[in-house]
Amino acid sequence: MADVDLHADRIYQLQDALTEAARATEVGVQRFVEPASGTLRMALSRRPHLIFGRRGSGKTSLLRKAIAEHNLDRRPSAFVDLEPFKGHTYPDVLISVLIEFFRSLKLWLDEAAVARKNQTKVWRRWISTPRKGPLARGTAQAISAEIDGVLADLELLLYAQDDAEIERRSQMSVKEAVEAKASASVPAPGSPGISASASVEQGQTEEMLEKLRRSKANYLHRKILEYQRLLKRVVDLAEADGLLILDDLYYIRRSDQPLVVDYFHRLTKNQGLWLKIGTIRHRSNWYMRGDPAVGAKLGDDADEINLDITLEKYRTAKTFLNKILTEIAAGPGLQPSEFLTDGAVDRLVLASGGVARDFLSISNKAISVARERGETFRGTKVNTEDVNQACGEHEGTKREELSNDAGSDQARLIEEFERVRTFCLDEKKVNCFLVEKDLATEGYRQIQELVDLRLLHLVQSRVTVRDRRGKIYEAYLLDLSQYTGERKKRDMSMIDFWKTGAEDELRRTALIYEPSSSQ
Repeated sequence: MADVDLHADRIYQLQDALTEAARATEVGVQRFVEPASGTLRMALSRRPHLIFGRRGSGKTSLLRKAIAEHNLDRRPSAFVDLEPFKGHTYPDVLISVLIEFFRSLKLWLDEAAVARKNQTKVWRRWISTPRKGPLARGTAQAISAEIDGVLADLELLLYAQDDAEIERRSQMSVKEAVEAKASASVPAPGSPGISASASVEQGQTEEMLEKLRRSKANYLHRKILEYQRLLKRVVDLAEADGLLILDDLYYIRRSDQPLVVDYFHRLTKNQGLWLKIGTIRHRSNWYMRGDPAVGAKLGDDADEINLDITLEKYRTAKTFLNKILTEIAAGPGLQPSEFLTDGAVDRLVLASGGVARDFLSISNKAISVARERGETFRGTKVNTEDVNQACGEHEGTKREELSNDAGSDQARLIEEFERVRTFCLDEKKVNCFLVEKDLATEGYRQIQELVDLRLLHLVQSRVTVRDRRGKIYEAYLLDLSQYTGERKKRDMSMIDFWKTGAEDELRRTALIYEPSSSQ
């Protein structure tokens, strides 16, 4: 097959498609590729799930595909992107998420539940037509109107001041007033602080003044049963279970995450609405021990779906990423072999760390690099040197995402990362390093977070070292962006960990890195 001119219109179409595919959208479900067989089936199953994966690993694509499948069957669904609530504090963050949840559920009632099959404006976002007829419009409209009332109450609550003192006056008979005073002197368990002040006798009636403090959290807890009855009406309308998706939990403050998870776990439990939460594992806290415990416990309250295809499964990662690229390239009538050398494909897999979004973004940049350099002795196709340069340019994107995702942890993560860089690039001049497995130190936890942030990549989960008997190590790859492109280190020793026989190269004592030991 002849090489394609990188200035051809089809290549520019491909780059446009790569740009679009790098972001998960509703329309993007048409290009959905399962990260592993069975993941979509699990995401659609009648069981709460936590879906783990690094940025760009396909969490949102999987969850949007699940929503699309439910909508095509006119099954209830609600999708809440948690990124807009970054920085919100509890309980306002919970109120905000509830508002967005009910808005999304209302949208399903107004559109997917009742839209006719020929209403292409509704159905084109899922690139298909519904598999069953519309549900009862009158009932859907009645529930939608009730949700309007819920939304109005929640929006008033959101902008009200928490813990504010409220005064309430009421007229009642003298007998009722005496009874009210008596009951107010012995508050019920869990009730807000209410006190009856001096009353003014007016014939056979008295004016009672009640003072209480507003608690937003208590209000939401009291509303759970009311909200559950509303959800039951939605599920009964569809005569089918539904999905509630909370995407990117890690954007919420870590201390508030278990509180939000706990509320929605209780809200949806036994209601036929299955909770699915997408997040980054080491940036999240979904369960907090206590009396009572808060959140959702893996194995008991929810199962997990792990979308991370690490470089430890190099061949699986390469097959998966190649499949995505092949499907996107088929749009403008191309095949990857027409514009990529075999070496470039391998380098792209390494450069991406197995993450689909990075693979597509670096591929896009590499095409531009190859077009700019023109024809050389290496030919016109994208080659490994083009990928190296593109990888170096992509490093800024990862640094920016670290800043966005890490929040207050940014400084300590950067400090640990710089220690790793110095160890690999300046001291050992090697691309891989070893860390003792399951260390109970802050530095080890930071290594895991840097893997989630795609600046380090796990390449081997069990490595033994010759003179360290009884100890198990993990092998990691320093991201290629740190020693390719403008940063290229010509004296670096590259360990091809994915090749047969490379295990011995990883078993060297000199590769052992000691993370910071603070607890």
